[in-house]
Amino acid sequence: MLARLSIRDIVLIERLDIEFATGLAVLTGETGAGKSILLDAFALALGGRGDAGLVRHGAEQGQVTAVFDIPKNHPATKILAENGLDDTGEMILRRVQLADGRTRAFINDQSISVQTLKAVGAALVEIHGQHDERALVDAATHRRLLDAFAGLEKDVAAVEALWDARRSANTALGEHRADMERAAREADYLRHASDELKRLAPKDGEETSLAHRRTTMMQGEKIASDLREAQEAVGGHHSPVSTLSAAVRRLERRGVNSPALVEPAVKAIDAAINALEEADQHLQAALAATDFDPSELERIEERLFALRAASRKYSTPVDGLAALAARYAADVVLIDAGASRLKKLEQAAIEADSRYAAAAKKLSLVRQKSAEKLNKAVNAELAPLKLERAKFMTQVATDEATPGPQGFDRVEFWVQTNPGTKPGPMMKVASGGELSRFLLALKVVLSDRGSAPTLVFDEIDTGVGGAVADAIGGRLARLAGKVQVMAVTHAPQVAARADQHLLISKDALDKGKRVATRVNALAADHRREEIARMLAGAEITAEARAAAERLLKAAS
Repeated sequence: MLARLSIRDIVLIERLDIEFATGLAVLTGETGAGKSILLDAFALALGGRGDAGLVRHGAEQGQVTAVFDIPKNHPATKILAENGLDDTGEMILRRVQLADGRTRAFINDQSISVQTLKAVGAALVEIHGQHDERALVDAATHRRLLDAFAGLEKDVAAVEALWDARRSANTALGEHRADMERAAREADYLRHASDELKRLAPKDGEETSLAHRRTTMMQGEKIASDLREAQEAVGGHHSPVSTLSAAVRRLERRGVNSPALVEPAVKAIDAAINALEEADQHLQAALAATDFDPSELERIEERLFALRAASRKYSTPVDGLAALAARYAADVVLIDAGASRLKKLEQAAIEADSRYAAAAKKLSLVRQKSAEKLNKAVNAELAPLKLERAKFMTQVATDEATPGPQGFDRVEFWVQTNPGTKPGPMMKVASGGELSRFLLALKVVLSDRGSAPTLVFDEIDTGVGGAVADAIGGRLARLAGKVQVMAVTHAPQVAARADQHLLISKDALDKGKRVATRVNALAADHRREEIARMLAGAEITAEARAAAERLLKAAS
């Protein structure tokens, strides 16, 4: 439910904070006091269309914040989760309207798109009025309302799951058929290409590895003679190692008598010998690396030539040949074994279609029966609303040739306003006043199913009076026992039934240079005075006050 509405710098509203409670809240006031501005501001917070004209003159921006208390697992929380938003239990919708026409939207102080705000707003609040067709113009809405009335949400979800399975099965079948047709058209080429690539047997990364080995071999051939010459000097016949070793032995024998003179030289010569031996090992290893079979180089070059020729032929990088070979092999297998798989996919598609059709037909039968119950319940509400000669009808058109996620049915609400007249879609046949009363009857019947937790009715009692206005007030009060209801009204019979009465008025500021809209919650005495004004007009008489008192007592 809506707990609080805060408005800043919107048209005539400078600063406004309204606390709401459960039950029926009515908003009254003289024409032009700002009731429409209040609803426009509320609609803005719910994702309605922004307009630079909403910003109060002289302000850079306007802002509307609506705070809701919602139960766990409410549909709005699912929308938050789908958009990666936090669910804190309290849901704060905020919309900033800039004077340049731009707007910004927030939920729980997290920036969001206006589309997301609108989706959440629609799950939390429904705003209805004589000229507000949003809840009735879309036939999909009618189907959802009928399903909610009948408690068919789980059945519809099951049909949607079967529809998805049916679509997946048919998609797999269609793709396989297309693959088979393509493979069959290219069968000879595919077989030849597959055999050729299979003989070539390319491997991922093979070109790079072969090219590196080829480069190493060619470079090694050039430096091999220098390596052999160096190795001969370091460790061959001309190596100084044996001469140095003999010199070390002689010095060590002489060094017994004068070690201080000999030991430094011996250590230095030992280090030189070790360095020469280490160099000899490295040179031998390098020579081993450069030692190759010329036929191996030839084989490498032939392999590279074959790979690159195939790359040019198939317009594919060498590193992509292995994947291409696998794909061609799979296509050949598809040609050979595709018929068997095709039969299995066809059977799976038939079974998926059969399961969906059976569930959809069962759902259609339940909808037909539920439509009769909904008609009976709504028609029972019409007589007190002075629509006793009218008739409400739920049309369920079933066409198995046009299946959809929710079954075969198209649901539409029709009415017959007078006996002998032709029935038709509610939006086309009912007048503005009739439409609002049909809507009220529907919402009363559907109050605990398929309804947003907050309903707003904008002057749906326009053009009616007396008993009809009283009937409207009674139904709004009944509706408020199930959901939170807000009603903008000029009917004292409606206002008398309110749990919360808010008076909207305009105050002159700055010695009459400007005006501002304000909202006051009325206590008992002030309520009676406001209802008396609604009954009498400009001059409130004792009779009007007495009549207001009677209305309040009757309502209580």
